[in-house]
Amino acid sequence: MAEHLASIFGTEKDRVNCPFYFKIGACRHGDRCSRLHNRPTTSPTIVLANMYQRPDMITPGVDAQGVAIAPEKMQEHFEDFYEDIYEELSKFGEVETLNVCDNLADHMIGNVYVQFREEEQAVAAHNALQGRFYSGRPIIVEYSPVTDFREATCRQFEENSCNRGGYCNFMHVKQIGRELRRKLYGGRSRRSHGRSRSPSPQHRRDNRDRGGDFRRGGRHDRYDDGPRRRYGGSPPRRGRSPPARENSEERRAKIEQWNRERE
Repeated sequence: MAEHLASIFGTEKDRVNCPFYFKIGACRHGDRCSRLHNRPTTSPTIVLANMYQRPDMITPGVDAQGVAIAPEKMQEHFEDFYEDIYEELSKFGEVETLNVCDNLADHMIGNVYVQFREEEQAVAAHNALQGRFYSGRPIIVEYSPVTDFREATCRQFEENSCNRGGYCNFMHVKQIGRELRRKLYGGRSRRSHGRSRSPSPQHRRDNRDRGGDFRRGGRHDRYDDGPRRRYGGSPPRRGRSPPARENSEERRAKIEQWNRERE
């Protein structure tokens, strides 16, 4: 019996433990899930929940002021963020994998998964990020059960054939460009589930001296005014609040409409 339970642990046949939380470290049902979410007390992987904030969070391709954003500007914004996170977290040890989710569902949108070579390095990062802010928002950091990203990522998305769109329950990992990959990872190619080499100790010392863009109990200076300045949008008018962010159901309906129009 014990062998049978061990063989089905974290699979669809396991009626006790949630297979999605086990594989992906996130579940669309959250605390309402009928199966257990076994949250690790330590892990070589940490997740920074909903940390990456796209410039077009409200409407895809459009900023909060209603100005269209060019794809290359979107990629520039993402790579600025990616490099910032990579350099800060490399201070705690060797980063093997850094994945940023491009999913749209609330439980996965903007999630940043960071896997360190050593568990002690992840513990140091986890403890150091407690109570810190990024871009004016508190950092929510947890240990993640994910250790094999091959089981967590959507293979159809990597092949440009996922028909579930941003609401797929597997990770849609946002990719960085070749130039930044070479800068951060050297000559070796970076894989979303492979091993990569972090910057040298000297590079990490340089980053410590510079201080990065993280703030403890403060605000992140680079991005607070960045989208308005970088994408050419006009400042919001006084007395006019930005439109509310769509919830999952509204975004899902919009994605389905786009898919129908594309077909």
